[in-house]
Amino acid sequence: MMSMVQKFKNQFLMNEAGAVTVDWVVLTAGVVVLTGLVMDSFVIPAQSLQDKVSSAINNPISSN
Repeated sequence: MMSMVQKFKNQFLMNEAGAVTVDWVVLTAGVVVLTGLVMDSFVIPAQSLQDKVSSAINNPISSN
């Protein structure tokens, strides 16, 4: 005779109702992490460009 705990465990392991939700959560988390990594690779070059443009605007070349 199966104990109640084993019966519950077997039913729990056989139930796949939430598996799709878990898949989507993991997939979405992966996309968010990859997006963060890609965006991070653009921050330093963009900051450098911003500094150059700001310097050019603040210190214009005089034509004497």
